Amino acid sequence: MRSPLPLLTVEDYLNAEANSQTRHEYVGGYVFAMAGASEEHNIIAGNIFALLRPHLRGSSCRVFVSDMKVKVQDDIFYYPDLLVTCNPQDNHRYFKTQPSLIIEVLSETTETTDRREKLMNYQTLDSLKEYVLVSQNQMQVEIYRQDDQGNWTIQILGQKDDLILESVGLTLTMAQIYEDVFNN
Repeated sequence: MRSPLPLLTVEDYLNAEANSQTRHEYVGGYVFAMAGASEEHNIIAGNIFALLRPHLRGSSCRVFVSDMKVKVQDDIFYYPDLLVTCNPQDNHRYFKTQPSLIIEVLSETTETTDRREKLMNYQTLDSLKEYVLVSQNQMQVEIYRQDDQGNWTIQILGQKDDLILESVGLTLTMAQIYEDVFNN
């Protein structure tokens, strides 16, 4: 009988990840390689970053794109497409623990994980106010928002709607999010 592979410790994961050419997410000792993204995925994430960065300049908030991990629990680390943290004490060099906004651009390979596992795990973060899922196949955005009582609501936006990011005080149009992806 074969013995199971040993689980990777958080310390070993973080050390290996610092020197890895491939990004890996970490859940309970298991490591999952991240696939490359499509052109549409990259453009959408870039469009949103390009609008968030100047908006947040001069504030206590910082925006990170795809290569910054978020530590959800002691044994869970994800790479969201974009994350914003507004806590100056959230200053670990290789991961953040206090995001107020997380945005994922959906892809065929990650959509189920983004909608289920990540949604449930991200909602355990006290600091998180908004979790946004952006479709790359159609002009549709879903925003999960935590209210003052800690309850989560969902809003599904279409082509004619604006995305209001209350956590950072910014409104984005679908034309801005999907610029150079769909002919508007």
